[in-house]
Amino acid sequence: MTREHDDTGYEPPHAASPTAHILNELQLYGYHPGQDEPDPRPLPEAPLIAGAVADIFDAFAATLTDTRLESDLEELLWATVNLFHRAVGRIERALDDNEQAQKRSQKEQDGSEVRSVELERLTAEGQTLLERRDCLEFFRRRHSSTAATLSPPSAGPRPSRCCQRDRKSPSPAGWSATTTG
Repeated sequence: MTREHDDTGYEPPHAASPTAHILNELQLYGYHPGQDEPDPRPLPEAPLIAGAVADIFDAFAATLTDTRLESDLEELLWATVNLFHRAVGRIERALDDNEQAQKRSQKEQDGSEVRSVELERLTAEGQTLLERRDCLEFFRRRHSSTAATLSPPSAGPRPSRCCQRDRKSPSPAGWSATTTG
């Protein structure tokens, strides 16, 4: 008896395995830690920040110069300064919450490993928040100094609420406000 048609060539489509799905997500989007996980990715370095700030200001200036929106250019440039000012404020509020949680965790220490691990997690989270705040503060200072140099000479530097902060805040290690891009 002979078979007239061969069914071995037909293979139904298979659903991707959970592992294949995770690998596809990693290839597409890269690794991003969860909410409660530490983020191992590095912060941007000072020369990259300086270059990014210069690019942002160049893009605004090139786009708005010689257009009807040129009169809004200075205010838009200062708005980028305020954008980073608000981000720093948001992180400082998170730092305050983290500090309170650390104090509460220290009071609740009873020698158990669970309480100790929780305090370590809060401390690591606080350190990450400090590093993020310092980096965003550096962005803000770079934007502020760049925007001040672009202000019309007749008007002088424009006062900004974000520039009223204490200018003695420490820069992240190896960073300085005088780094040029």
